[in-house]
Amino acid sequence: MLSFFREYKFFAIFFFCLSAIIMTIMYKVLQPKKVLPIYQPSMVNYEMVDSTIQYQSKYHKIADFSLVNQNGETVTQKNYEDKIYVADFFFTTCQTICPIMTDHMVQIQNATQTDEDVMLLSYSVTPQIDDVAQLKRYAVEKGVNDKKWNLVTGDKKQIYELARKSYLAVKTDGNGDEYDMIHTENFMLIDKKRQIRGYYDGTKPDDIEKLLKDIKVLKGEG
Repeated sequence: MLSFFREYKFFAIFFFCLSAIIMTIMYKVLQPKKVLPIYQPSMVNYEMVDSTIQYQSKYHKIADFSLVNQNGETVTQKNYEDKIYVADFFFTTCQTICPIMTDHMVQIQNATQTDEDVMLLSYSVTPQIDDVAQLKRYAVEKGVNDKKWNLVTGDKKQIYELARKSYLAVKTDGNGDEYDMIHTENFMLIDKKRQIRGYYDGTKPDDIEKLLKDIKVLKGEG
């Protein structure tokens, strides 16, 4: 009996290894591929959504826009054509959550520095304060890569409507002033079709790690 096992031990080892490889391959093939949701207005906290589109359940995309960045250059959807990008709303004089959010945007910028498919976009919610010169000072202070990350300002109505009707990301200020808004900690992940694919808390390191992983998932969609 012992001689039988000695004779076939190499075959047994080979069979065991082959079986392990086959099981691993089958697990990877059968494992469901992660797919990110496509967010519609009806899926988002109603406080963040303009009342005119709160019940929209399909076909939602980021609207066209034309604003000015930290270098005084016009930025439109053309700059983000065929790109994955992360967007947020901020203002340069914010002393609460904005510094944390900006630091995390810098982290995303650095993590995707060599990836030309990924860009960043930050909208000022106080364009009357954040003119081009102010944005440039802020960009230099924070180490913004101009080729990858646009800080934009411009018409307040346009920014308000983008926030409420496109990115579904800010609240109204509640005091009845037209186009005034309260920005939130939200980071939005936008795909190459101008669809919202994720919301993340821009103040939480764990959410930033998840965002970076989800960027890889989007890139895997082709």
